[in-house]
Amino acid sequence: MEEASPSSAIDVDKGFAVAFVVLLILFLTVMVYRCVKLVQNPYEASSTTTDPSLS
Repeated sequence: MEEASPSSAIDVDKGFAVAFVVLLILFLTVMVYRCVKLVQNPYEASSTTTDPSLS
């Protein structure tokens, strides 16, 4: 019974590490997508609500 608790603690730590890596990869993927979108068309990606329209 004493050996079961350290192995489950290692599994929990491993689960947290895997979840952190997955969330980090997801966050970096979203940031890369937004940066590519900004580089491709910077005028469309920028906010136009604060700029008054001239037309």
